[in-house]
Amino acid sequence: MKKIIVACGSGVATSQTVASKLAKLLKERKVNAVVEAVDIKSLKHYVKDADAYVSIVKSKEEFNIPVFNGVAFLTGMGQEQELEKIIKLIKEG
Repeated sequence: MKKIIVACGSGVATSQTVASKLAKLLKERKVNAVVEAVDIKSLKHYVKDADAYVSIVKSKEEFNIPVFNGVAFLTGMGQEQELEKIIKLIKEG
């Protein structure tokens, strides 16, 4: 099962909100994945075991996994497009 991490500055409110929304949207579409909220300070640790990263804050670092726009899940603007990209990644794997 694919693991998706969601990170914001503190790993509490915003990342939890996005992770919960993403998990719900995936479940509604019967797409299995683990979605976990993490704090940005621990990101390097979590990226090692993740298949994708949903970013809420800009990071200067580059990662060896696909990165998706988490702000889309907060605002709703572009949410469907980001969700489709994530679903495609999960189904290809």
